[in-house]
Amino acid sequence: MSASEPRPPRGDAPDGGEQALLARLRAGDDVAFEELVRTHGPRLLGLARRLVGNDDDARDVLQESFTSAFKGLPRFAGDAKLGTWLHRIVVNRALMTLRTRRRHPEHPMDDLLPAFESNGHHASHYSAWADPERALERRDARELVRSQIDRLPDNYRAVIVLRDLEELGTAETAAVLGITENAVKIRLHRARQALRSLLDAHFRGESS
Repeated sequence: MSASEPRPPRGDAPDGGEQALLARLRAGDDVAFEELVRTHGPRLLGLARRLVGNDDDARDVLQESFTSAFKGLPRFAGDAKLGTWLHRIVVNRALMTLRTRRRHPEHPMDDLLPAFESNGHHASHYSAWADPERALERRDARELVRSQIDRLPDNYRAVIVLRDLEELGTAETAAVLGITENAVKIRLHRARQALRSLLDAHFRGESS
């Protein structure tokens, strides 16, 4: 974490065990690095896969992220959890990959948000179906929802993946993305609205 990056929220500081691991990492302890990879690797691979959409790119993202983390250890202040710091590296690397290897066009965000008539009512009427985050609980809908998440603009895709799929709290998501908690809430709300718009045609007529 560089001096220009926002400090993580309170409560995100590493505990004594992480501090000891960090000291071993900075001392060049190979066993410590293997421990770091073993502890955080599986979850970070899942995060990378959800962001980039396929196993090959996800493995590349993870490998590049750990390489970047190893090189960046001297600049890491140690005032955030290692997991939060690694999440941030993976997210940034995944978003870079998406920008260079994008397979699906992004939808302009404004086109996906609800429009309103002059009387304040919605210009479009949504059919009755579960909210996107609840649809994720249904096996038959999960892949469809995730494919539509792929079509969201990068910043919105990242926040909905971290909050609704990774189930990070607002404070930790803010630390990972380097934005305020309020910005996380706003982006998440807009991302969910946009995702509902993308899914409406598929779920139209369903009642659950």
